[in-house]
Amino acid sequence: MAIVHISEAEAVRDFAGVLARARAGEEVMIDSDAAPLVVVRSATTLPGPGRLLSETIAAAESRRSTATLDGDFGRDLEAVINSHPEPLRNPWD
Repeated sequence: MAIVHISEAEAVRDFAGVLARARAGEEVMIDSDAAPLVVVRSATTLPGPGRLLSETIAAAESRRSTATLDGDFGRDLEAVINSHPEPLRNPWD
């Protein structure tokens, strides 16, 4: 997916254009003072109900994240998953 960076002012001037780009499959990153502010993309490009942990770690590594997981992360994650065993309902379905 192509990622396009535009300024907040440009997005305000041509939001219809931002939506058209998102419909065309582009991801539009709206920046404020050269810092990411908002991402606009088509909802049809969103993954299913969640992202795999391996995908999250790969994304963090690609962004050179310095976040680290403590030794109890796996146990904590398992507790979160077990606390909500029924499937989550997607409000847009």
